[in-house]
Amino acid sequence: MEQDNQSKSVTIKELPQPVAEPACLGLIGLAVAALVLGVTDMGWADATNTSLMIPWTIFLGATAQLIAGIMDYKRNNIFGATAFTTYSLLWYAVSLTLIIRIFTDVTVDMDHYAYGLIGFLFFSFILTVGTLLANKVFFAILVGIDVAIITLVLHIMAGTSAVPVGIALLAVSLFSYYGAAAILLNNMAGKIVLPMGGPMWKP
Repeated sequence: MEQDNQSKSVTIKELPQPVAEPACLGLIGLAVAALVLGVTDMGWADATNTSLMIPWTIFLGATAQLIAGIMDYKRNNIFGATAFTTYSLLWYAVSLTLIIRIFTDVTVDMDHYAYGLIGFLFFSFILTVGTLLANKVFFAILVGIDVAIITLVLHIMAGTSAVPVGIALLAVSLFSYYGAAAILLNNMAGKIVLPMGGPMWKP
């Protein structure tokens, strides 16, 4: 009997390792990148040579959100994963557009860029509706992004002022900083320190 018991294989079930909340990282990246672009659109920084914006748009705007999105897929958070990864790809596209315009002699038609933004805007509207099921801070961020894209398209295609783009981006930056602070502090404190507001839609 002892030999039978010893010969039985023992299966050890590994418990899943917890994954930290990545939204703080993604929102900080968004906040910094939006701030850098926003101050330029407002005319508070020199807009003649914008090459130094590129490191911030690539590493903070794009890569930080990509990391956050991948982590959210692991957490089975479909909204966070989709939002962060798609917006990270948008920031990569913005960064590559800046690189082409600044560092090459290629003649470009910026309407192509504008139509790409319009195409992304349709999906951004869907994500904005999704924030109604999440919280008010995320909703404010997404509305700010939508307005920034709309005003940027108008600036490119109709020659309107870049100031409304800057205002929208600075609003996105402000709400993103608040959201990042709320997520970080609330998680560390184990209670609500900074409220983010409940969902506005409960279907």
